[in-house]
Parts: sequence; C-alpha cells; structure tokens
Amino acid sequence: MSAADEGFGSLLRRLRGEAGLSQERLAHDSGVSVRALADLERGRTRGPQRRTVRALARSLGLDAGDTGVLEAAAEAGRPRPQAGASGPTGLLSLPRAVHDFTARGPQTAWLHALADDPDPPQAPVVVVSGAPGLGKTSFALHSAHTLADRFPDGRLAVDLRGTQERPADPQEVLASVLRALGTVPHAVPADPGERVGAFRALVAERRILLLLDNAADEQQLRPLLPAAGSSLTIVTSRRSLAGLEAVHRIDLPMLRREESVELLTRIIGPERVTAESRAAGDLADLCGHLPLAIRIVGQRLAARPHERLAKLARTVAEEEHRLDALRAGDLQVRTAFALSYRQLDAVGRAVLRHAARAPGPDVGPQTVALLADLPRAQVRRRLAELADRGLLRTDPDRERYRFHDLVGLFAAEQLTDDDPVTLARTADATARWLLARAGAAALRFDPAARRGADPDPATEPADRHRARAWLETERETWLWALRRAHETGRHRQVVDTAEAMHRFSGRTRHWPEWVTVFTLSASSARALGDRHDEAVHLYHLARARNLCGHDHHAALRTARTALDLAREAADGLRIGRALGYGAGALIRLRSCWPTPTEVPVRWKGLPSEGPVPEFAAAEGFARERR
Repeated sequence: MSAADEGFGSLLRRLRGEAGLSQERLAHDSGVSVRALADLERGRTRGPQRRTVRALARSLGLDAGDTGVLEAAAEAGRPRPQAGASGPTGLLSLPRAVHDFTARGPQTAWLHALADDPDPPQAPVVVVSGAPGLGKTSFALHSAHTLADRFPDGRLAVDLRGTQERPADPQEVLASVLRALGTVPHAVPADPGERVGAFRALVAERRILLLLDNAADEQQLRPLLPAAGSSLTIVTSRRSLAGLEAVHRIDLPMLRREESVELLTRIIGPERVTAESRAAGDLADLCGHLPLAIRIVGQRLAARPHERLAKLARTVAEEEHRLDALRAGDLQVRTAFALSYRQLDAVGRAVLRHAARAPGPDVGPQTVALLADLPRAQVRRRLAELADRGLLRTDPDRERYRFHDLVGLFAAEQLTDDDPVTLARTADATARWLLARAGAAALRFDPAARRGADPDPATEPADRHRARAWLETERETWLWALRRAHETGRHRQVVDTAEAMHRFSGRTRHWPEWVTVFTLSASSARALGDRHDEAVHLYHLARARNLCGHDHHAALRTARTALDLAREAADGLRIGRALGYGAGALIRLRSCWPTPTEVPVRWKGLPSEGPVPEFAAAEGFARERR
C-alpha cells in the first residue's frame, strides 16, 4: 500500500505504535498539541504543514526514508486546487506577535479550550472587543501564534480597516482569502453570493485559523464568517458587534495593577523596575492600566535607558499634559482615541464631549442631556452607542456611564472648540435644574414642608425611597450645582436648597458633604444680608461639623457665631438651637478625656475665652437630659 493509499492519519498512528509512544508523549516531544495530534490520526486533518511533519518525524526517530514516506502522505492529503487553483500564496500570513505579551491568561486558556473542541456544531467565531488601547490585536495575534499548530491548513490575517474612512470591502477580502488558499485569480467567482459560497465550501474542508482584525461592523463581517467545519475565526473590533448571532465573545478588561507593572518590567527589564518599584506602580496607575499607555511609557523608557522612572511619573502626573506625555514615536494614546472619535457623527461627538463636563465618577443621561442641550431620549441612545464603541463604561446595575481616565481627558480636550458662552449657559441651566430636583426630592423627608416643584414631573422620584436613591446617586452632581450657584451669585437658590436638605441630612449623617453644603448656604445667607438665615445655616453647619465632619472645635466656634447672630435678632428659638449644637460639640470634646486629671491638658486645644463658658450650662443640661 502506498503512502497516499494508507493516508497520513493511519500511517502516523502505525509509526507511533512501532515507536512505542503514547499520544501524550509524542505531543510533548514534538511540540504538537495532543488535540492536533488526535485530529491528525483520526483523519480530521489530512495534510499537515511540512514543519509539523518534520517535528513528528524527529520525535518518532524516523530515518530519511520513513520521513520521506510521511511527508509524501501529508502532501497527498493536502487539498488539491480546483478550477485552476494553485498553492497557498502566503500573502495573508500572520504578522509578528509582540514578544513581551503579558497577562490575559484566563482569556487565552478559554480560547485554547474552544480551539480544542473536536466536533464544534459550527465553525467557531470569537469576537474580541473593548475600548481603544486595550490590546485587542496583540491578544488576537498572540493567541493565533500559540494556536498555530492546531491549524495546519493555514493561518491567515486580514486588516479590515474598521477605523478608517473607507473600511475594507468584504468582497475584496473574500477574493484575497480565496487566492491565499490556492484559488487562482481567474477562478474567483465574480458574483458576490457565489464568492461567499466558494469561500465557505473551501474553508469547511480545511482546518484554518482566520484573524479578522479591526472590523467595522456586522455588515462588513457576515460574508467573511465560515459556516461549517472546524476552522477558527478570531475577530477584533472596537465595537461590541452585538448584532452577530452564534458567536463567542471576549471582552478584555483593563490590566490589574500587578499586570501593568509586569508588562512594564518585560519592556524595560526587571532591574529598573526593582530599583524604582514605587514609581513603576505610580506610572501604571497614571496610565489607568490601559495596555497601550503602559506600552508607550515602557517604550519611552526603553529608548532612554538612563532616565529615571520617577522623572517620567512626575511628567505624566500633570493632568493637563498627560496625553502629550503618553507618546513614543508613532505610538500615541491620543491618536488611538481620535480614531474612534472621528467615526462619530456630530451628535455622538457632542454627547461624548459634554459627558466629560459632568462632575463625579459617573453620569446619567439626564445630566448629559442638560449639559449638551439635547433631548434626553436622544442622549440615552447615544450614550449606549458610545459604550458599544468602547468609549464609555456601563454600570452593571444602573443607567450610569463612566470614562476611563485617559478617555475622559481626551473628551474634555475636544471642548476647546465649543463656544465658552454656550458652555457657561448650559452649565447654569444644568445647575438650576439639578438644584430644583434636589430640593424637591429632599423635601419629601420633611413632613411639615410643602411639596417642592420638580423641574420634570414625568421623571420625578415618586416616593421617599426613589428620592433617596436619586439624591445618593447624584450626590456629586447636585453638590457641583450648589457650588456653581454660589460662585455665580444665585445665593437665594443655594439657601433654599440647603434648607430643603436639612431634614434629609439627619438621615445621612455619615455624609461628609453636609459640611460643604451648609458652609455654602451660610456664606450665601451672609451675602444676601439675611442675619436670620445666616444664624440658621450656621447652626446647621455646626451640627454638620460635629456629626459629619467630626471637627468638634470648629463646630463649637460655628455654634458661637450662630449664637451671637440669634441673640442679636432676639430669636429665642435660634438661641436655644445654637446653644444645643454648641453643647453637643462640647460633650464630644470632653468625651475624649479619659480622666478628670487630663481635662486641663486637653482644654488647651480650646479657646480660653469664647464659646466654652457660653455653652457650659447648656452642656450640663444636655448631660442631665441624657
């Protein structure tokens, strides 16, 4: 029986038996995976590449004659070109992978397990998505190279140019792939449907790895996906490609801190990182653990072997110049973000820019709609699209969005083209809306108060539970609005909002923000010349400093000022409350003294003349009431 008649699989199995090797042993010695070896012996892969055959022959200890027989069997098993086809051209070979690839262990292991499935229901397709700079292409290339021995019929890579103005035409890509797989140009079908069919028929008979990098959208990708067989397709895209059916998905996360430092170490060497371990960690944090940013920092340091890591860390720490610093040759973080930004339409760009104006770690659609002066429903859709493109991150429980630090800096840079007058106008309108909503929500916790007028009854929190949820979620947003109202002279709104918040503050005493709220309201009352309101908000402030800020000395001094104003107005109720809050601060101060003998020592921290004598009687009364 000739080598061609026997078939590569049965020949390999016989030679392995004669050598007394198990599949596991032969796989270990040759570097061919057990799964790939099993596929060869079962005939699932009939014509492995020459280097694979030679590795097997060496491990089997074959002489030149038997090696030639094995190579002939492999050659006979390789599919023959049909309709004028020729041998593989190699024009779409895998690009070079980075030698310092780091982390992504769980994702790599999962992908290997998928590739090892001996009988998939359909040709597996894996979509690798995520934000710009996450290292999607590096991961895909690294995975393709480590999986190469499992796909002896070819490993092809195509750049679909999804971030360019004119992405690759899928029909042109199909023609290139068919030619790379051995079809001569004149045999490539001209009809689009026939071309897709020829591609799928050819791939179904082979075990091929196809890397489709930088996909634009689902429409571009669908004709390029195999239907049947055991070939593996790895797709990378900045979009989630949620419309693709029956695909596997890998959403790459940011690196962990230790992984970021490990990547930096692999680029510049362990000696420099060990010598400046703290600066290495600082650089990783300042880069937001974005792989592209870490790589740029590493490349900069590698090109300057005598530069201190701490020096570069100080440069990157300057927020206004951070994106300028994250550049090494033609590698730029700003460029990576700009590619995605340019793909947005005018509304999408506006939503991204104005989302960067919002205070706090995350933002909701209503605030962005106010800042961008756009309809809320439209903004909701655009925020979801920005998240789909990897430019925003979503909250798993709420309709909230947040920036990666570096993307946020980039988005804020784009605001330089906006009219400053318009920005100020929308900021003031947003602040007014937020304070009106905050005041109306807070008044739900004051049973004696009349309901406040909410700026949007259609979305108003319907009960105390929802009101509290809104106040908590938007805490940094309405606090920003309160500061802006104070800075722009809208003092009456500041005082009214803080007064509405008073009852609610009693339910959230752990919030340190109450010190800021009542500091602003007391200042606004003073600016209005309203001594009555100033006294009220000063004793609110004394209470906040005592219970929320735990600054009992400051609480005592504030209560004294409130007491003076109340006495000036001959307001008995305010006098009593100021005395009560001052007494509370004094009680907490004296509770710090373990024994009476320590009182004189600790007393030195208090004024020798001033609030203490004023509140001594109130303190004693308060202790008796306790």
